[in-house]
Amino acid sequence: MRDVSALVRSGLRSCALGVLRGYLGFALRTTRWTFLIDPDALPYVKREDGRTAIIALWHEVLPLTSVLWWWAEPQNPELRLRVLISRNADGRLIADLIAPWRISSIAGSSDTRGKNKGGAAALRQMRASLQRGDHMVITPDGPRGPRRKAQQGVLALARLAGKPVIPIGAASVCLRTRSWDRMVVPLPFGRGVLICGAPLFFGHGKQDTRSTAGQIHELEDALEQVMAICARPDAPQTRALTQGFMRETCFVKPLDVRPSGLWHGMATVLAPVLPFFLRWRQTRGKERAERVREKMGFPSLARPHGDVAWFHAASVGELVTILPLVHACLNRAPDLAVLVTTGTVTAAAMLEQRLRHPRVAHQFMPLDVPRWGRRFLAHWKPQVVVFAESELWPNMLGLCHAGLIPVVLVNGRVSDRTFAQWRRMPKVARRMLERFAWVCARSGQDGERLRVLGAKKQLPCGDLKAAAYPLPVDDAQLQRVRGVIGARPVFLAASTHAGEEEQIIRAAELARRDSPDLLTIIVPRHPERGAVVAAMAGQAPRRALGQVPGPGDAVWVCDTLGELGLFFRLAPCVFIGNSLPGCKGGGHNPYEPARLHCAIATGPLTGNFEEAFARLAPGLCVVDGAQALADWLRSVLTQPAECERLADTAYALATADQDLPDRLAEQILALC
Repeated sequence: MRDVSALVRSGLRSCALGVLRGYLGFALRTTRWTFLIDPDALPYVKREDGRTAIIALWHEVLPLTSVLWWWAEPQNPELRLRVLISRNADGRLIADLIAPWRISSIAGSSDTRGKNKGGAAALRQMRASLQRGDHMVITPDGPRGPRRKAQQGVLALARLAGKPVIPIGAASVCLRTRSWDRMVVPLPFGRGVLICGAPLFFGHGKQDTRSTAGQIHELEDALEQVMAICARPDAPQTRALTQGFMRETCFVKPLDVRPSGLWHGMATVLAPVLPFFLRWRQTRGKERAERVREKMGFPSLARPHGDVAWFHAASVGELVTILPLVHACLNRAPDLAVLVTTGTVTAAAMLEQRLRHPRVAHQFMPLDVPRWGRRFLAHWKPQVVVFAESELWPNMLGLCHAGLIPVVLVNGRVSDRTFAQWRRMPKVARRMLERFAWVCARSGQDGERLRVLGAKKQLPCGDLKAAAYPLPVDDAQLQRVRGVIGARPVFLAASTHAGEEEQIIRAAELARRDSPDLLTIIVPRHPERGAVVAAMAGQAPRRALGQVPGPGDAVWVCDTLGELGLFFRLAPCVFIGNSLPGCKGGGHNPYEPARLHCAIATGPLTGNFEEAFARLAPGLCVVDGAQALADWLRSVLTQPAECERLADTAYALATADQDLPDRLAEQILALC
């Protein structure tokens, strides 16, 4: 019975909140506002160059001040606003009322009469928020007055954080309640005025010889002055006082956090049929039956206590990118928990192999449906989100922005094709990219493209794939396979695709004229193609079937997952697939074989890793077909010194930027 009563009370409270928020939003949106902002206060209001401030206003005008946020946020999406509220029911009501407008709260007030009201803890939280780049809103006469009499809390915070105080005044066509502060209730279709006065600086010690009482009096006078200006904004005396102020008259409304309303609507409409799509993928082995509901936002694990950093890697390539960064964050923050999401089963399997840590949890990324994303975020409540490479999901980015969760992009990558696509939708691209707290592009070219598309804050470029650890290996398996191969020379074709395996097999046949014992290992990018590749090579043995090459086998098809670390250690010379004319093209990560001291060849189609191949160019060879690949093979097999030189060069270039994960981890943890 108690549960039913609690549910009813919760429902009634939610309905009341919805009505109050709806009315307040309607009244403020239909009011024509005039903004008057002191030129010295304007850089703080817009958070130019990262400047933050304490915004002070009388408690009675608290319902009107959302409009300042609505006006400023579209001009700088990095803005974050927090409001100090009391711990009582009124404070919780205010917090819930403004939360959907992306205004978060800190609970606490001055400790009086021996009661702990959370004042000291709130002061520490507010200082930390200001240092992180948030604005803090404080009502100096709240929560219970006396009306228009400032308390010392504002001064204490200003001194502690070293931030200025900006006095705010506001007025509109309104009614007034009979509460202690005579709080205003705005009426719709009227006119309103909001004024930001000049910043006030309150030092301490020798920096400020004024008494505390004098400083409080100065703050009260500044607040009374801006309130008086609001009462008569067009009077000649007011015009003289506000000469030089920025003046703008307009209607304002809360920022629509959805990067794309069309994408939001389509995802919502398609949501009922997407579970059937997931079940269809499950029948094809692309989803795990016991975890398919994770893609609808249903968690399969409990949220750990404390801060959670969420890293998302769409597939295997992105997972390889973020692993060094995850390790760096775990090492730097002993109490941090990490959630890693992936989009594919293969990436999930690789994570299980490479990262087994008690503070790391894995889930599948929910599809970009608003309701599913809200469910996911409501459970995990991450403090920071890290996306990798080209992961731009409009609805999830909008939900994170609405929830004041900072999102960053590491190893940002924009291919020619992707750049052309987003250029056709510039508004959507801009609204997505400007929501990132910062972006770290993979290369200078990627950074420029991200800037053109709308990324506002970028860190110095850096390729995390160049800073990854060497691929792991099972030492027992390595010794076992070496025993099978013996002294035979080995050539590896890694991550091959349809359209190029025939050329690789032909090149190996030509190379065997000079090296008859040559064993060619072919690792198809997609293991399910193992049977097809084996048939091309005259029914070559397949590792997925437990088969090993005999003395007469020229080709071994290794159609397994997560074993490239083994094969790179077996072969001194490696060809990187998805790069020869005849396949889709784009290349694969060349740093992986380079870090394991391999001589490398590639085809000319390397657009997905253009910067990486350019960096390693002195240590690799570009071939355009079977004959050129065969010529390179003969060269490295018959000239060990040349093979060693190329491997040494590639290794040195691939291991030159190993401190990048630590630098990025520091930036990520600063957002928690």
